[in-house]
Amino acid sequence: MIKLEKVNPISPALMETVGMGWHTDPDGQPYVADEIVQVTEAEAEAYYNAANELYEMFVEAAQHVIDHDRFLELDIPYNLVDPINRSWENDHRHLYGRFDLAGGVDGVPIKLIEFNADTPTSLFETAVVQWALLKANGMEEAAQFNTVYDSIRNNFRRLVTGDDGPETFGQHYNYQNILFSSIRDLPEDERTVRFLQQMADDAGFQTDFCYLDAVGFLEQEGVFNPQQTRFDYWFKLYPWEDIALQTDGITGILDDITRHTDTVILNPAYTLLFQSKGMMQVLYELFPDSPYLLETRAEPLQGKKQVAKTLFGREGANTVVYDAAGQILQQTPGEYNRYRSIYQEFAAYPKDAQGRSYQAGVFFAWEACGLGFRRGGEVLDNLSKFVAHRVV
Repeated sequence: MIKLEKVNPISPALMETVGMGWHTDPDGQPYVADEIVQVTEAEAEAYYNAANELYEMFVEAAQHVIDHDRFLELDIPYNLVDPINRSWENDHRHLYGRFDLAGGVDGVPIKLIEFNADTPTSLFETAVVQWALLKANGMEEAAQFNTVYDSIRNNFRRLVTGDDGPETFGQHYNYQNILFSSIRDLPEDERTVRFLQQMADDAGFQTDFCYLDAVGFLEQEGVFNPQQTRFDYWFKLYPWEDIALQTDGITGILDDITRHTDTVILNPAYTLLFQSKGMMQVLYELFPDSPYLLETRAEPLQGKKQVAKTLFGREGANTVVYDAAGQILQQTPGEYNRYRSIYQEFAAYPKDAQGRSYQAGVFFAWEACGLGFRRGGEVLDNLSKFVAHRVV
């Protein structure tokens, strides 16, 4: 059973002061729990090792998909295949992602649920809010698996240092700049992006921010802000699969920009391979004996409790839980039914004394770098709560 300890919450007013305007959910309840999960050092290390090993497996699986042209099986839009191949061949840096995992505490084995590799959120609360919770309650703030800020800052530096390491940034930096963008009127997305911009500033880059609708594009030149400054890197918190659906020609424009200029888009197009839940099937084919993987197939599993999920989707939408006889136990609506589904063996989440389920989120930036939990039911939706942790 999950071990919790009560803490005094951070006030909504203070949350607003630091720019976290999404502190209250649509149900009127606080988004950040006033309890924290106790995690042992061994459990934290196990999460670290699992994420590192899983990332290596994803890299191998992505190469397999590219080599065997399995894009269609992953519902990869045809107009993104070339950008994916190009970003992979050019070894563009994957800035950060987040593994969602079942288990890991109270003796429950760690199992991969999915990899939010393209546009992961929960970044600010994992890196800052849960650290602040410990500090505000007089606890040792370093008693967490949480090096998110330093790890992503160093990964920004690796954009120019490559294999030489982030400590050599000063020797390699030649005034490269980064433009950060999010959708207008989405406070959580904007705060996440501005937080990333802060890390890039701290890393030593010249940066700017503008909303997605204000970004300029020229096929032969690159990406520009409204002041017509050209940028070497563009970070967009907007899903690649949604870019592919746009009817304004932006996919082709971005393809031409990466073809004809040195502009790098973050996260790279190949992270859509990682993001597709179809990769769960590929991983299971390639690594059937991995202790971290659940049986996953393109057709229903026989005689097992299982979950059907669309290959692209967020916050538990379009998810169906079946019992071993194939009867529906739970079903959530959503807008992602245009995508095909995969069937993944059901993995029970650890629960607390009230029967609430906990899913671990482990951020990855060069290596595993931070742990946080989401709390809810068997399917975690947009009303799930963020729960901090403390290593005891």
